[in-house]
Amino acid sequence: MSETLSVQGIEVRIDGAGPTVVMLHGWPDSPALWDQAVAALQDSYRCVRFALPGYDLRQPPRPVSVDQMCELVAAIVDTVSPSERVTLMLHDWGCFFGYEYAARHQDRVARVVGADIGDTNTGAYLKKLTAKEKLMIAGYQLWLAIAWKLGPLAPGLADRMTRWMARTIGCRTPAAEIGWQMNYPYAMQWFGAFGGLRGVARVDKVFGPKLPTLFFFGKRKPFMFHSDRWLAQLGSTPGCEVHGLESGHWLMKQQPEAFNRAVRQWLDRGTMLR
Repeated sequence: MSETLSVQGIEVRIDGAGPTVVMLHGWPDSPALWDQAVAALQDSYRCVRFALPGYDLRQPPRPVSVDQMCELVAAIVDTVSPSERVTLMLHDWGCFFGYEYAARHQDRVARVVGADIGDTNTGAYLKKLTAKEKLMIAGYQLWLAIAWKLGPLAPGLADRMTRWMARTIGCRTPAAEIGWQMNYPYAMQWFGAFGGLRGVARVDKVFGPKLPTLFFFGKRKPFMFHSDRWLAQLGSTPGCEVHGLESGHWLMKQQPEAFNRAVRQWLDRGTMLR
């Protein structure tokens, strides 16, 4: 069973029936990131997905602030599941925005599946990074932030910059589906655009202690997006799990069977305990 609806001008697709799972992708992806996950879950779960604002290249650029993103997610959750809490399934910037929504609306979230982005806004994470890793992170993120700035003036150049970086770091999303409009989170991070990223919740204070969390990370990357303390915290918290997969950042595409099997098992256990 599939249906499509519109919330604040965002197309929302719903597949399957059962407890609701709301899926947020990251850069430079689309709801298609979750195709295999939906196929694995939709017989028992109601899978909800949508393109982040500005990520549907058929539409004009639409950068939003953290507050506006959380308001959009809240509107979608309240529309698709007005009376029941939902599970969030998150990747990349979808993690960042989804974690913040969950921190603000813990009464609307039952549990969280986070993929490859953990406690990046904590001191434990920053202390873990070497100088080389910090330079690598700054390099690719500033490149994309600059491409965002160039977009309105030189969209062709900004698109080429964005697509080149996507290929360089291992993203296999078709080039035609990648555009500079997607880069505004990096402008928020480095230039303080659209209100910046200050004041968001400390991830390690919410997930695990207050919300059951299933966390995945890819082992085959030049640097991680989590601290060892984050893994230890989740690993020792009842109801939480950690899985490291032999993959890069896009682990749900590179190791779909392992990823979807672990997600399904964890969700099924939680559903039976409700």
